[in-house]
Amino acid sequence: MAASELYAQYARVWLPDAREVWKSAELTKDYRPGDLKLSVQLEDGTEVEHKIDPRTNSLPPLRNPNILVGENDLTALSYLHEPAVLHNLKVRFIDSKLIYTYCGIVLVAINPYESLPIYEADIINAYSGQNMGDMDPHIFAVAEEAYKQMARDERNQSIIVSGESGAGKTVSAKYAMRYFATVSCSSSEASVEERVLASNPIMEALGNAKTTRNDNSSRFGKYIEIGFDQKHCIIGANMRTYLLEKSRVVFQADEERNYHIFYQLCASSHLPEFKTFKLGCADDFHYTNQGQSPVIAGVDDAKDMCNTRRAFSMLGISESDQMAIYQIIAAILHLSNVEVKDQSAERSSISPENVHLVVFCELMGVPCEEMAHWLCHRKLTTTTETFVKPVSKINAVNGRDALAKHIYARVFSWIVCSINNALKSAAKQSSFIGVLDIYGFETFDVNSFEQFCINYANEKLQQQFNLHVFKLEQEEYMREEIPWTLIDFDDNQPCIDLIEAKLGVLDLLDEECKMPKGSDDTWAQKLYNTLLKQNTHFAKPRMSNRAFIVHHFADKVEYQCDGFLEKNKDTVNEEQINVLKKSKVDWLLKLFEDDEKAASSSSKRQSVTGRAGQSQRDNKKTVGLQFRQSLHLLMDTLNATTPHYVRCIKPNDHKSSFIMDPVRAVQQLRACGILETIRISAAGFPSRWTYQEFFSRYRVLMRQKDVLQDGKQTCKNLLEKLVTDKDKYQFGKNKIFFRAGLVAYLEKLRSDKLRMACVRIQKTIRCWLARKKYLRMRESAITIQRHVRGHQARCYVKFLQRTRAAVIIQRNLRMWVMRTRYQQQRSAAITIQCFLRACMARKLYYKLVFERKAVVIQKWIKGWQARAHYKRTMSAIVLLQSCVRRMKAKKELKNLKVEARSVERIKKLNVGMENKIMQLQHKINEQNKDNKELSERLNFTEKSQTAEREKQNREIENLRRSEQEANTKAAALPSLLEQLSFLQHELDNTRKEKEDLEEHTKAYKEQTQQVVDDLNMKNSLLNSEKDELNKQILEQAAQLQDIRTNVEDAKQLEKDLTEERYRYQSLLSEHLHLEERHRDAEEEMNLCNSSSKSTHKRTDSNYSSNSSEFSHSLGSTEGEDSAIQIEDETQATVDLPVLLKLQRKVKELEQDKQSLWQQLENREEAQQEQEKEVEEQRTVGRAELDLETLKWQELDSENKKLKQNLNELRKSLTNEGSELAPPPAGSLPYNILLEQLSSSNDELEMRKEEVLLLRSHMVRQEALKHKDSVLGEGLKLDLGDIPSFPDVDRSTNIHTLNEDGELWLAYEGLKETNRILECQMQEQKRASDEENRKLLDELTKFKAEKEQQQKLLTQSLLLPEDARIEASLKHEMTRLTSENLELMVQQEQQEATIRKLKKQLKVHIKRVEDLEASAHQKNKAPVATSPGRAVNITRKEKEYRGMLEYREGDETRLVKKLVTDLKPRGVAVGLIPGLPAYVIFMCVRYADNVNDDHRVSTLLNSTISGIKGVIKKRGIDFEVVSFWLANTCRLMHCLKQYSGDEAFTTHNTAKQNEHCLANFELSEYQQVFGDLAIQIYRQLIKCMEDLLQPLIVASMLEHESIQGVLGSRPTGLRKRSTSSPEQAVTVEVLLQRLGAFHATMSQHGMDLDLIKQLFKQLFYVISAVTLNHLLLRKDMCSWSKGLQIRYNVWHLEEWLVEKDLSDSGAKETLEPLIQAAQLLQINKKTEADAQIICSMCTALTTAQIVKVLTLYTPVIEFEERVSTTFIATIKNLLKDRVESTTLMMDAKKIFSITLPFSPSCVALETIQIPASLNLGFLSRI
Repeated sequence: MAASELYAQYARVWLPDAREVWKSAELTKDYRPGDLKLSVQLEDGTEVEHKIDPRTNSLPPLRNPNILVGENDLTALSYLHEPAVLHNLKVRFIDSKLIYTYCGIVLVAINPYESLPIYEADIINAYSGQNMGDMDPHIFAVAEEAYKQMARDERNQSIIVSGESGAGKTVSAKYAMRYFATVSCSSSEASVEERVLASNPIMEALGNAKTTRNDNSSRFGKYIEIGFDQKHCIIGANMRTYLLEKSRVVFQADEERNYHIFYQLCASSHLPEFKTFKLGCADDFHYTNQGQSPVIAGVDDAKDMCNTRRAFSMLGISESDQMAIYQIIAAILHLSNVEVKDQSAERSSISPENVHLVVFCELMGVPCEEMAHWLCHRKLTTTTETFVKPVSKINAVNGRDALAKHIYARVFSWIVCSINNALKSAAKQSSFIGVLDIYGFETFDVNSFEQFCINYANEKLQQQFNLHVFKLEQEEYMREEIPWTLIDFDDNQPCIDLIEAKLGVLDLLDEECKMPKGSDDTWAQKLYNTLLKQNTHFAKPRMSNRAFIVHHFADKVEYQCDGFLEKNKDTVNEEQINVLKKSKVDWLLKLFEDDEKAASSSSKRQSVTGRAGQSQRDNKKTVGLQFRQSLHLLMDTLNATTPHYVRCIKPNDHKSSFIMDPVRAVQQLRACGILETIRISAAGFPSRWTYQEFFSRYRVLMRQKDVLQDGKQTCKNLLEKLVTDKDKYQFGKNKIFFRAGLVAYLEKLRSDKLRMACVRIQKTIRCWLARKKYLRMRESAITIQRHVRGHQARCYVKFLQRTRAAVIIQRNLRMWVMRTRYQQQRSAAITIQCFLRACMARKLYYKLVFERKAVVIQKWIKGWQARAHYKRTMSAIVLLQSCVRRMKAKKELKNLKVEARSVERIKKLNVGMENKIMQLQHKINEQNKDNKELSERLNFTEKSQTAEREKQNREIENLRRSEQEANTKAAALPSLLEQLSFLQHELDNTRKEKEDLEEHTKAYKEQTQQVVDDLNMKNSLLNSEKDELNKQILEQAAQLQDIRTNVEDAKQLEKDLTEERYRYQSLLSEHLHLEERHRDAEEEMNLCNSSSKSTHKRTDSNYSSNSSEFSHSLGSTEGEDSAIQIEDETQATVDLPVLLKLQRKVKELEQDKQSLWQQLENREEAQQEQEKEVEEQRTVGRAELDLETLKWQELDSENKKLKQNLNELRKSLTNEGSELAPPPAGSLPYNILLEQLSSSNDELEMRKEEVLLLRSHMVRQEALKHKDSVLGEGLKLDLGDIPSFPDVDRSTNIHTLNEDGELWLAYEGLKETNRILECQMQEQKRASDEENRKLLDELTKFKAEKEQQQKLLTQSLLLPEDARIEASLKHEMTRLTSENLELMVQQEQQEATIRKLKKQLKVHIKRVEDLEASAHQKNKAPVATSPGRAVNITRKEKEYRGMLEYREGDETRLVKKLVTDLKPRGVAVGLIPGLPAYVIFMCVRYADNVNDDHRVSTLLNSTISGIKGVIKKRGIDFEVVSFWLANTCRLMHCLKQYSGDEAFTTHNTAKQNEHCLANFELSEYQQVFGDLAIQIYRQLIKCMEDLLQPLIVASMLEHESIQGVLGSRPTGLRKRSTSSPEQAVTVEVLLQRLGAFHATMSQHGMDLDLIKQLFKQLFYVISAVTLNHLLLRKDMCSWSKGLQIRYNVWHLEEWLVEKDLSDSGAKETLEPLIQAAQLLQINKKTEADAQIICSMCTALTTAQIVKVLTLYTPVIEFEERVSTTFIATIKNLLKDRVESTTLMMDAKKIFSITLPFSPSCVALETIQIPASLNLGFLSRI
């Protein structure tokens, strides 16, 4: 590729700029070799000319294509140079708000100065287990890569975090450690992760400070080794620190602070425990007020102090040690205020009464005078004598500051050692990951010893980094077997030699420190003399003799020599230290133990050499030497590990969020080695593509004939054809390697080819559109002509038709005129004839009517006279008969009275009782005889009357026939009269018709006027009704709003219920998890005990935990389970006598329990017998009452028949009298009727008496029946006062009138009957009133609904179609909601009543069954077999009872065979689903049948423990977990189905109801099994998620199902992990796995509702994981990927429909993913598009929408990125949304589970146990 090809017109280049470093421009002319200028146009439109240096002929750097801008990896850029790196970082940081970017193996992290939601636990979960190139750049990706390589390669790892102050090194290191603490499981020490993280607040408090560049700058370097065991769990940590900036303790520059701990202590000085420190504000102390900036915005020092103290406590540092630390730090603050007075040039003094000195000495526990003396004096020791010399004020102040620094450094070192001791673990460390947080390259206006050491460390790290990058590059080339040449890179070994080699800077510095009169000036002269001419990296400033310049890899730095020697020596007055060693504070003495050990060792050497002073100076290491040794140790550690690099960049010095200063950024990129990495990559082959990726991307550059079967050869042919320079690329085994710029050239060719194809497509489409337009115009012209000609023809035809029609109209009109005239004349003639004939007929009619009326008058007068005579005769006869009968009755009455008086007198005269009894007995006998005679006579009379009655009926029938014949003859005459009247009536009608016509005309006019008035009135009424309807509509709208509010409240309540259920299930899972951990701990403890004691046997933890597991829920088995647990735990330690006593006590308690149960059963039996007797009495009385009722009904029916006959007879007589005259008195018919009437009356009276007697007897029976009822109490019947027949004590009058007592009984019966009827009437009245009230309410409701419907109908008619449908839907929803609420209230009331009745019914049924069982056992007699002849016995077919018998103690064996050792695959094939559950329940039924609660509890507890053990051991096996979830649910359903509760027995058959449990109520076990099912459900979810997790992203995002839509984009060094096409994970593979899940669960017989919930959860996981990866992968956010996602989601939805799971709610869980895919495909330009996005993406949060829009990346050149203004518009539209601020979906969320009852149709008696289960010890009953 020649320069003329690349630097053509419209090519974009980068030009240097003083302010922005690099500025983009576009060539306006083609470049030709030899040109000295380039004509370019800047982005603002300015045209400039760029001069080309003729000596170098270097052209400006080319700009990468837009498609490569914003890449995750800088090495993916085609043109690798400084402006490309800077621009890519700027686009990602400012436009996309992405702070992380890869640069090969380095992660570049830019400090955003803003809190970002990208470090939550869900982000950690998303990066966990992922390859580094699969996700967007992140510190978590680097940490995961280190963790994965440690686990895979068993090699130690290290993460090197570097950068200048304020770049975010500490935060990055902190997040890396948080990641390790989160993803690694905890070992035996559960809080080690928290302790590792707790070290951060402590180290920040004592080692961080505010600088001008950073509010929380680390002023020391630290390397933390996080230790892991063989299971890759954190077991401990170790920290190493480097070069604490001790000078900051005594000096701070402007706008800086001292270490945070000083300000935290001052802010907490008001606390009681800190009162003794006598602290105050930070401005009161010299060491904290020099920077004039004691407060950091947004930082609460008091709160940070609480965090620091909490961290100390968490790390196990005692409260006393903490207070000692704070005490010494407070003493340092007081030491800073100690004032030194100048007495002379060489002498100074401190007053012993100085307040701060006194406080300092009190806190340090040292004498004040001695400390004041040695602060102003020093001791000089020679070989012969010792001198005490005063020091000047300056030296005294320096000595004070040196003491403060020394004390603080000692405290800092002690704390680091304490932290390491707290983080140390006793377990063996298998590997570690080190996190190095060290200062970056620093250069200030004044650079001193600290900057020199920092830059020295960075030189060493840069060298190690360069070697590692070079090594990786060469390994890649060797692995791909391509020829390569040695890459030349800048080696900084000469600079390192300058610093650390012999006679280097540090060596000369140490030598000068050993000199007695060494100074900074002499040291500087030695540097100039020794290094100036020997090393090119050393230079001397022109204007200074006290400074030197070192050319570092990043930049040249000038160091000032002032203070180098003092800081390197780090000397402190030994006498001051000796004073401190005499302290009374014990903790302070710990700080100087190392000094004492060193002193003792030096004293020993002194005794040998005899040179004390010289030995001390020789043995004491300088700061430079210590730092060099620790740095070498660090480099050895890093070289022994696999390094991972994080380079932190500070974007600006103003701490502004998401603002980048290009100048500062470029400085740091050069300093941290990023550009060096780019240079090394650019020197080789930075761009690397697999053959498949290259073919997919550049397929458009090939012809069809160029595509071969061999893909590699195809790619080679294409490259050789397109690029002639073969040095620009190399072919490896799996990849193609490109030189820098070649990918951009290929992209240009691809873009040109696509552009030409687009032009050709546009040309063809435009031609097609123009032709279509022409054809449409031609067709339109022909159509117009055709219509015009047709219109003209139609007009002519219309003229002809009108002419013919006019002729026809004239002809018909003339005919009509003549016809009308003829008809008028004919009508007049007919009318005259009609009137004449009518007049003659009327005259004849009047004459006939007059004659008829005269005859009728005569007939009626004669009849009236005859009837009047007959009535007078009859009345006289009746009066005479009445008088005669009255006289006879009076005589008979007198005789009776006389007879009564004589009998009464005789009774008084007779005194003897025996005679009276004899007489009465005789009289009774006579009466009985008379009664018999009377009854016989009555029977005879009835028979005769019956015969007479039949005879009379026949005669009456004959009379009726004769009457009918007479009536027929008389009916002929009226017919003739009717004919005459009919004619007269017609005549009248004809006369009235004329009058009616006139009246009708008049009335029509009036009616018309009335109609008009009515219409006006109705119009006004309609207007008023319209106003009322509008008011009602408004009221209805308000009501609708209230209803919506209620519905929302109901939904909120339902949501709260779901959340409550979810919280309960989460707590349950946590509880079960803790139980498992507890059992694991017990197992480990038992295992340890078994290993230490050979005689001790390990017990099964599953069974030992039964009592603790169910003690809270099972009251009936609490004592037994706890006893089992105690026995298991103390079996080896309990004495035998104690055990025997306990057994005896248990037996006694069991006997007492059995006796109490027996007494209770006896009492219940006695009570049951009493109830049976009462029930029998009631049954007998009820039978008698029913018999009497039946008899009374028969008599009443006969009485009604008699009354009916009598009424018919009376009617017949009345009718006959109305037509004919009645028979005369004394005639035969008259006498017959009288006799019949009298006999009927007598019979009626007898029936009445019988009815009264029966009713009285019924009242007695009814009273007896309802004696104890509410009705009986209300009536207050005194049944004792009602005497029986033989014991009646009647009064005289009653006895006289009715000796048998029948009248009295009838009277009493009538009274009771009236009372009962009155009560019944009142009840019926109340019932009818209630019913009427309900009907009125319903009527009112219906009226309201009708009115509402009318209003809605009226309103909807005024609305358009869409609004009408919406209004009707809203109304229907409102109506259904109200009905549902009413039904819910009714259902709750009914359920409460049902539960109450069920409880009562259970108690009664249980008692009845107990009594029946006891009676059955008592009645069974032993059958004795007697010897006799042989009898053939035929075996009947067994009828099984659905129970399995087992011996006591076989529970463990049963659980082992049926649960522990069972293989689900063998049971699930060919057998009944849920067979283990049925077998266990049949055993439970047997234990219930024998009434053995111990067996029930033991069996169920063993089953639960066995299932838990299986789930714990084989919880990763999907089939096992699914199998036991189905069986656990089936066992729980069986316990409910056969519990006897009506709520669960409604679907049972009669046989299944017989199998219900009889003796035990196991509802608590139902809850326990429900909780166990929830635990297994969650384990099944986890198991299925683990199986699906590797498939989700690969199938939903990465695989390209729609070929040709997607195109591979250029990638960098960290390529996405891809698989070969043969091993590609497609959505079909995912569906196959889901289908396998569904088939397995269906085969296991799992409930359909449970399957639906499981797949809803799985689809939610698929949606959440896919969306989370989409939000974390910039390369996936494109239009084509959205199309691919929607295609894959369609497959999932079709699978749901195929499996009948559409109503499971799984489809709704995919809604966020669907909306994200739509968001990728929709237009994203205008404000209307923003409105559409906001209304469409309801399932996505604002953060997710903004993230997708920010990450949206074009795959081809014709797409455009989303502008920042559009994203700002989206944010503005969504700012009022109330939603979660989290970015990721919670992939760990588990929906709350419901276990609906599912009855089984399997009959227990038909279940057979296969022999393969080895359950021969069970037998069917």
